[in-house]
Amino acid sequence: MTAGLVDITRRSLLALPVAGLAGCISSPVAQGPGAGPGKDAAAAAEGWHQVPLPGKQATRYAPTTKDGRGVVHARAERSASMWRRKVEVPPEHLGQVQWSWRVDRLNPQASIGDVDAEDAVARVIFAFEGDRSRLSARNRAMFDLAQALTGETPPYATLMYVWETSKPVGSVVVNPRSDRIRKWVVDSGPQHLGTWRVHQRDLAADFERAFGEKPGPLVAIGKMTDADNTQARAEAWYGPIELMPGPPV
Repeated sequence: MTAGLVDITRRSLLALPVAGLAGCISSPVAQGPGAGPGKDAAAAAEGWHQVPLPGKQATRYAPTTKDGRGVVHARAERSASMWRRKVEVPPEHLGQVQWSWRVDRLNPQASIGDVDAEDAVARVIFAFEGDRSRLSARNRAMFDLAQALTGETPPYATLMYVWETSKPVGSVVVNPRSDRIRKWVVDSGPQHLGTWRVHQRDLAADFERAFGEKPGPLVAIGKMTDADNTQARAEAWYGPIELMPGPPV
């Protein structure tokens, strides 16, 4: 590949929704990182790690305490990256998922449906494997490009739960650059700022509603606060993500 083509390809990747395309292979089922400041080693031992995105400044993720609970503090300054753990949950064992988060202020410029302002103050991310023969030619090309430049195989499908600036709760937004990423609004606007929000969802049912097909294996979970597209700042605190497997089928 010539130098010019490499440069064009890299610039093309920067336009992709790389957060959802970050690779997801398998390892044991996870919960959140340990409580208390200075728990980076414990978080690493549990499999949580920073996932940088090509061409982006990294959001800072730090295990700490907030309001007496063990959390991950996320601070984005014109940045985007993900705090991720790989998992392995067969589709027949998918059940309820629960997490908590706190946001004190919104980014008024952000909108998950706007290709030029696609930032969110808080996201919880679930990546799934699936039947790749169903991917469109465009998505296959996008996945091949992402794998070539990041060294990771993108997930078949990514479901994100989002704290959105203005879209109503219950909205399901298709990523403006890839239909393999769907974003479900579970908090919106300023009503609950400064308080802990606890969410419990039926992961398989939400996936089926969002994508119109049954989920494959769950292969990664993540947390993400970003403000790169709006060149702004964002901050959130995340409690553990608790996976509660359903009964064997």
